[in-house]
Amino acid sequence: MSNGNGVAATLGNAVGTVAEQAKDVGGKVSGKASRAAGQVKQAADKAKKAVRKRMADTKQALAEAGANARAEAEELKRRKAAKKVAKKAARKATAKKAVAKKALAPRPAARVVAPKTPVVRKAAARTVAVKKPATKKTATRKAPARKAAGR
Repeated sequence: MSNGNGVAATLGNAVGTVAEQAKDVGGKVSGKASRAAGQVKQAADKAKKAVRKRMADTKQALAEAGANARAEAEELKRRKAAKKVAKKAARKATAKKAVAKKALAPRPAARVVAPKTPVVRKAAARTVAVKKPATKKTATRKAPARKAAGR
């Protein structure tokens, strides 16, 4: 039922042109989207690699720090033990010196004590009473009583 004006042909041509342009746009969009997706994937891979490297570096640094700390702790223990041994040796040396000084110190010469001669008492013809001298008593003075401090 065409009236012969060519409306149907014009509409058909227009629809064909729109469809063709839609295909072109769709192709361009899908191409750009796939390229963008590829770039995103590459960026994600780079980021993952960077994170892995950073974690590996951190783990290594922590392991080194731990090893250094253990080595330092062992060194401190060795120093402490060495100090203890040195103190003990110093005490022993001091004790040996003291013993050596005592051994080398000249001993005082023994005093020569004359033997005591026994005292011979002769019986007295008469007994005389000896009067002891009187001891002088000193008067002790008492301190005056103190008053209790007021509260």
